[in-house]
Amino acid sequence: MKTPLIAATVVAAAVGVAALAQQRTVPRDTLTAVDGIRVGHFTLSERPTGCTVILVDGPGAVGGIAQRGPAPGTRETDLLDPLNMVERVNAIVLSGGSAYGLDAAQGAMRYLEEQKIGFPIAGGVVPIVPAAVIFDLPFGGKPQIRPTADCGYKAASTASASAVEEGNVGVGAGATVGKLEALLGARGGATRRSPMKAGVGSAAIRLGNGLVVSALAVANAVGDIIDPMSGKVVAGVRNADGSLADARLLLRSGNAAPVRVGENTTLVVVATNAQLTKVQATRVALMADDGLARAVNPVHTQGDGDTVFVLATGRFTGTVDLTTVGGLAAEVVAEAIVRAATEARSSGGLAAARDTGTVPARFR
Repeated sequence: MKTPLIAATVVAAAVGVAALAQQRTVPRDTLTAVDGIRVGHFTLSERPTGCTVILVDGPGAVGGIAQRGPAPGTRETDLLDPLNMVERVNAIVLSGGSAYGLDAAQGAMRYLEEQKIGFPIAGGVVPIVPAAVIFDLPFGGKPQIRPTADCGYKAASTASASAVEEGNVGVGAGATVGKLEALLGARGGATRRSPMKAGVGSAAIRLGNGLVVSALAVANAVGDIIDPMSGKVVAGVRNADGSLADARLLLRSGNAAPVRVGENTTLVVVATNAQLTKVQATRVALMADDGLARAVNPVHTQGDGDTVFVLATGRFTGTVDLTTVGGLAAEVVAEAIVRAATEARSSGGLAAARDTGTVPARFR
């Protein structure tokens, strides 16, 4: 029998989902469903970590951002503020390695400069490359190994318009979820709980009129990953017997305590072919952020630096309804986050959803 909390979650998630589910594309339709978007990963072999580069062909895309996690590690995100002057973004870099991993963005810049892509200046260009990082330094036991500028260059140089590879690749190589109790440790002699492995996931929605909205996410959250279509936990805090503890219930039990700051983060890139202004792209980012609340619980904690980027290529010439674009963005973000859990494989002694039998039927 469902608890009142879970039952309420299921009912709320079911509203409107059935209709939108009919519009979902096959799982392999990913961020690159938007023409002009390419994605490249680089995964280090010495420790599970890496970086992912999202490139925009041509003159770039109008960018927006929603940064609601209180512990971010970011670069050049002030440029995305509608009050500031630069309109177009050439690439987004997502990296492991905490603040050290921001070096990967410099490698992506070097690649773009070689291609003469960027904001034009006298005698050259300055590539516009915002970036954000996840904290994965303890995973694998060698925190001194983290993505460098060369990693960012390699990811950019191999970026492709093919379906995005998901799971334990690029920025997702060291991603983990369900760290509420793992960070707190045992209380009163209780059995210690453990997190689970997650990674990179991606999804897209196409409408019949040609509008496309897609997302790529890396899930490295304090919270559990929840399937919005069922309200069930896909990956998260595990009990010693391998069962899922359900962070929602742990919080309601009163046994939770503050998590360590800055050691988590879910990062998202939303892409659309809609024509958006910088102000509109920012609004879509804020709406897309609701997808995190549907698929991660708890979300935006003191230990998370959750950040959502938006890229609008403007190749769709039809009429754009901002409510539609933002609403679809929230849906596809939630789906990408769930896929970040379902496509991961066990690593570093941590189980993944495919080991626990919690992968939703639509992804099996």
